[in-house]
Amino acid sequence: MNTTILVTGAAGFIGARLSARLLERGDAVVGYDSLNDYYEPALKLARLQPLRDQAGFRFVQAQLEDRDALEKAFATFHPTHVVNLAAQAGVRYSVENPRAYVNANVVGFINVLEACRHHGVAHLVYASSSSVYGANAKLPFSVRDAVDHPVSLYAATKKANELMAHTYSHLFGLPTTGLRFFTVYGPWGRPDMSPFLFARRIFAGEPLQVFNHGRHSRDFTYIDDIVEGVIRVLDRPAAPDPASVAAPPHPGRSATAPYRVYNIGNDHPVELLRYIEVMEDCIGRRVEKQLLPMQPGDVPDTHADVEDLRADTGYAPDTPLETGIARFIEWYRGYYGV
Repeated sequence: MNTTILVTGAAGFIGARLSARLLERGDAVVGYDSLNDYYEPALKLARLQPLRDQAGFRFVQAQLEDRDALEKAFATFHPTHVVNLAAQAGVRYSVENPRAYVNANVVGFINVLEACRHHGVAHLVYASSSSVYGANAKLPFSVRDAVDHPVSLYAATKKANELMAHTYSHLFGLPTTGLRFFTVYGPWGRPDMSPFLFARRIFAGEPLQVFNHGRHSRDFTYIDDIVEGVIRVLDRPAAPDPASVAAPPHPGRSATAPYRVYNIGNDHPVELLRYIEVMEDCIGRRVEKQLLPMQPGDVPDTHADVEDLRADTGYAPDTPLETGIARFIEWYRGYYGV
């Protein structure tokens, strides 16, 4: 194996599925994860177990903030590529726990950048988020849009990651690509996200709390589509784009630095009440909806413009909502025995 890929957050929703795909195609994978208790560690361990059974997989349990542990992982395994998915996630959690986001998402990310710089990594791909669009009212969200008004600290840390990555691409020639994910869902998903919360309550026959009175829309994107997008980008290291110097310059790339930012979303936003209806159909039960005001840090709507991703990689997500939810509910029934 000539390619060794360090995947941070390897026990996470996206990280575990990405690691499995990379192993399937013959890459060596080094998983790096703290296995913290932000949500149930048992789910993380269950995602991780099939990976540990494979010869091409190695695992390091540590935090990104632990600079010595991260440096040791790079020195031991010599990764040629890095996919940084580890982060303190969640918009609402950031309102009450801001320091957790600075530690994991800012301090942790500078450690990743420094390690990539000093160990000659060929390409760093890292998770950003659709939340960086914040108060933007223009839809669909384009990487050409300004993202200067975040409405949560989580979003601010992700925007900071993009700025930090650009600096390292500019100063040190490190190829970096940021991926703004749009509401990822599917089997093995995160229990703190709405699809999981809705499924749990619908199966239990309990009322759903639906914020913004169910009127906001999300560009729900199926997990396998996200992973395919990550792989397509990973295999195409960022390079300078002289055309981006034209006025106004393209914010998602650089004329002189190997730097890129892409949206990865389904490009078909769905109103939240419709998402719940499809889930109810799959489960075979209707429940009461408690319609509530929008929560601090949330945005009314998201919609990904994926033209740059499609133009550069020939790929864009396309799994229909009904297909993705059916697969998620099938997994949920099996995993939780309901």
